[in-house]
Amino acid sequence: MLRTDPSPATVGDLLASAHGPLFSFEFFPPRSEEEEPILWRAVDALAPLAPDFVSVTYGANGSRRDRTIRATRWIAESGGPLTVGHLTCVDQSKADIAEALDAYREAGVTNILAIRGDMPGGGEWEAHPDGLGNATELVRFIREQGDFCVGVAAFPNPHETSDDVDLDARILTQKVEAGAEFAITQLFFDAGRYGELVERMRALGCTVPIIPGIMPLTVITQIERFADLSGRALPEGFVSRLRAAGSKEEVREIGLNAALQLCRDLLAAGAPGLQFFTQNRSKATREVLARLKDEL
Repeated sequence: MLRTDPSPATVGDLLASAHGPLFSFEFFPPRSEEEEPILWRAVDALAPLAPDFVSVTYGANGSRRDRTIRATRWIAESGGPLTVGHLTCVDQSKADIAEALDAYREAGVTNILAIRGDMPGGGEWEAHPDGLGNATELVRFIREQGDFCVGVAAFPNPHETSDDVDLDARILTQKVEAGAEFAITQLFFDAGRYGELVERMRALGCTVPIIPGIMPLTVITQIERFADLSGRALPEGFVSRLRAAGSKEEVREIGLNAALQLCRDLLAAGAPGLQFFTQNRSKATREVLARLKDEL
C-alpha cells in the first residue's frame, strides 16, 4: 500500500513548499477485473519510494471510466500520497464531466489533471455536442465546479496536430490563465527540449511549474511506440546504441542509464520534479528512481 507522511492538500501547495524535487507516478486503469491485481502490485511495489503524488489516467467511456474512478478512489482512500484524478473532454457532455468531478470529490480527490484527450481509435478531434472543445475550456469548467487544483499537459516536442512550438506555448499560457496551477509534459527523450519549453513559457511571462514526464525504455520493440508517444523520433545516438546491443540485458541497461541521465539533466536544469509513466509496471521505475535518490 502506498503510504506517506501527511502532505499539503494540493499539488500546487506541494510545489510551492518543496525543498527539493518532487517525484510522482502515473498509473492507468485496469481494462478488466483480471488486470486489477497488476495495478495493485505496481502500486504496492512502488510504495517504498514514497512518491509525493500519484495519478490514474482516464478512460472516458462506460466501464473504463468507472474503473478509473474506482482505482483513483482506492488509492486516495488507502492512506497513500496525494492522488490526482485525470479528466478529458472525449465523448463526454458537460453533465458527464460534472458527474465525474462529483465522484472524485466524494473520494476526497480535489486535484485534477485536465487533458483534451484523443479520439478513440485516432482520427480528427470532434467535440461532444454538449461537451467542451479543448483543454482550456475544461480547466475553466473544472474551476467553476468547485475548489479543485488543476494541472494540464505540456509539450516539449511540438504537438503533432500543429507542429508549432510557439502555438503550443501560447495554448499552455491560456490554460494557466484559465486556472491551471501546474503542468506535466508528454514523454520526451532530449533534456534540451524541456529547457526550450521553459524558456518559451518564461518569455511569455508564464511561471507555471512544469514537471517532466519520464518513461525508461527497456526493450528494443519500444522504440517505435515511444516515438509515437513522444511525437518525435528518438535521438539517433540513443537508438543506435540500442540497436547495436548484443542482448536484451544490454538493451535494458542502455535504456535505464539513458533515463537516469535524462533525469539528472532535467533536475540540473531546474525541473521542479519528475513524473514517471509506469504503465502499471514497477521494476524500471524503481531502479531509475532508487539510483537517482541515492545521488541526491
